[in-house]
Amino acid sequence: MKTKLITEIEHRMLKHLDNAQLKELRFVLEQLFADIEVSQSVNNDSTATNLELLSAFLSAKRIEGCSEKSLHYYERTITAALDSISKGVQHITTDNLRSYFAEYQSQKKACKVTMDNIRRIMSSFFSWLEDEDYIIKSPVRRIHKVKTSKTVKDTYTDENLELMRDNCTELRDLAMIDMLASTGMRVGEMVLLNREDIDFSERECVVLGKGDKERMVYFDARTKIHLQNYLDSRTDDNPALFVTLKAPHNRLKIGSIELRLRELGKKLGINKVHPHKFRRTLATMAIDKGMPIEQLQRLLGHQRIDTTLQYAMVKQSNVKLAHRKYIG
Repeated sequence: MKTKLITEIEHRMLKHLDNAQLKELRFVLEQLFADIEVSQSVNNDSTATNLELLSAFLSAKRIEGCSEKSLHYYERTITAALDSISKGVQHITTDNLRSYFAEYQSQKKACKVTMDNIRRIMSSFFSWLEDEDYIIKSPVRRIHKVKTSKTVKDTYTDENLELMRDNCTELRDLAMIDMLASTGMRVGEMVLLNREDIDFSERECVVLGKGDKERMVYFDARTKIHLQNYLDSRTDDNPALFVTLKAPHNRLKIGSIELRLRELGKKLGINKVHPHKFRRTLATMAIDKGMPIEQLQRLLGHQRIDTTLQYAMVKQSNVKLAHRKYIG
């Protein structure tokens, strides 16, 4: 109880004292309370305060450009942790969080990537609380990044891509595969495209990426021809670039594209066919052919170059050739 009381006093003086003064204040308070029994009940019902702080944090992230999907994930993750620990944010310790992470991993059988995502979100939340002077020090500071094993993810071979193209029974599916393969856009960006967004003369279009940021993407001549053929075959007046095959021809959704590609892959015996694999394939191909990583980063719409490097897996044969070229 004494520790909680001292921490509460420190918190209330946070905006008025620097770190050295706060340290001295704690020392003085510990000396004064050393021989005193604190029996008065302290109201620790900080649920409303936690909710207010979480709401303020999410508002700050929204202003920074986070998507609603990301904000929802942040909210669910942080709320679950706070509810489980059942303390006000000012009283949550590193040990509390470590216990929560251990219990979560044990109960959910969560993988290392999931656990590090949770750690990263909690770190962002508590760092914001620290920056805004709601707490003295983030309890996540001493919880290190979870080490995850790096696995080389599959890409489509040239044969895979040609096999999928040759076996498309609908003009729409052929145009869809070409669009994903040649632009490297996210499937979530593609479903938002309208017919008027496509500039056929320049073979380019503007997509709305993560954080509502616009960027230019480009497609090849084959994609242009197949896309024009598909649009010429349509009889509906829906402005969406890709629509369902059956009336009333609604805008195609992400889930529908994923299902269509999965069925095509199963039919052809191609392992794990999904939209994001086209993006990874384009990134790897671009790196192998010598595209500067900064230009690829812009093409893919990544904020951090580290993300781009994770997508691009350089073939070992190219490393060997580069060694001979640059080193000897």
